[in-house]
Amino acid sequence: MCERMFKTVHTRVLSADDPAALREAGRLLAAGELVAVPTETVYGLAADAGNPGAVRKIFEVKGRPQDNPLIVHIADLEMWAPLVEELPKEALTLAEAFWPGPLTIILKKSGRVPMETSAGLDSVGVRFPSHPAARAVIRAAGCPLAAPSANLSGSPSPTSAKHCFDDLCGRVPLILDGGDCGVGIESTVVSLVGEPVVLRPGAVTAAALSKTLGRPVPVSAAATKPLEAGATAASPGMKYRHYSPKAKVTLVEGTAEAFARLLDRAEEGTFGLVFEGEDALTKRPCVVYGKSGDPASQARGVFAALRELDGRGAKRVLARCPEERDGAGLGVYNRLLRAAAFEVIRADSFGT
Repeated sequence: MCERMFKTVHTRVLSADDPAALREAGRLLAAGELVAVPTETVYGLAADAGNPGAVRKIFEVKGRPQDNPLIVHIADLEMWAPLVEELPKEALTLAEAFWPGPLTIILKKSGRVPMETSAGLDSVGVRFPSHPAARAVIRAAGCPLAAPSANLSGSPSPTSAKHCFDDLCGRVPLILDGGDCGVGIESTVVSLVGEPVVLRPGAVTAAALSKTLGRPVPVSAAATKPLEAGATAASPGMKYRHYSPKAKVTLVEGTAEAFARLLDRAEEGTFGLVFEGEDALTKRPCVVYGKSGDPASQARGVFAALRELDGRGAKRVLARCPEERDGAGLGVYNRLLRAAAFEVIRADSFGT
């Protein structure tokens, strides 16, 4: 048992490769409990999406704001239709192209989706994950699963079972260990309620969606700017400060050399969040989050790096801004912007 103020259950960590563990996960979920489950994007904190009481536990355990909607995960296309009012042609086209995979599609919800799951909205986001353990758990539970990231609300998303354990030990009965997540950031969210629009960028790019649908699919301004006061969040990751370590994060534009000079002048307790090889340019401690010019490696490493900064006692973090801020790089840029509460400076114009 873990020593936590929030101590309600004994938390077990079992291998996602163990069929008995998958069956146990399904049993717990069918009984209204929560289970942390690996997916290809990040680990999810799963509950029966049709059980309002189980869904409320997600918000309680995470400390999640009640107006932040959840994504529903399915294990086959037959699970999709009962969750929504209708399946338009464009939704089916996207599903054929990108499912199973890291794409969430928002449509008008049916009456079978509780208001707790949709956070009071008349729409619901649905995803068909590619991770075999995630699909096996859904099948074992016998129902679609609501599953936001398996962390405490606001902290960096978990990409390993250890991250889940660090946040949720004593709060959930079971964590399934499926290794490190292959994608590393949450799914792309596209809304088909009205004109198509990307609400949260991820591994599936707006360009790929546009090519598939044969018409432009723009990215919401909220991907790179704070949501306007009073606006409704139609997708997770739009409204609140997210993905943040305990340290204050500032995102820094500029060359690696200019960044290193800025970091060297920073106060004690400041760490750099940098690309591979750039830690050699500075005397300050650094954590690497991927390769320069390689958004996929940055996505796989960014959340683990943010968590490592907490583990090493960083008080302040200066983070290298991704060079690519559209396409595949937009998802990483979006996560770092929110971790930094949208504070962005230039390395050559900031005095410390």
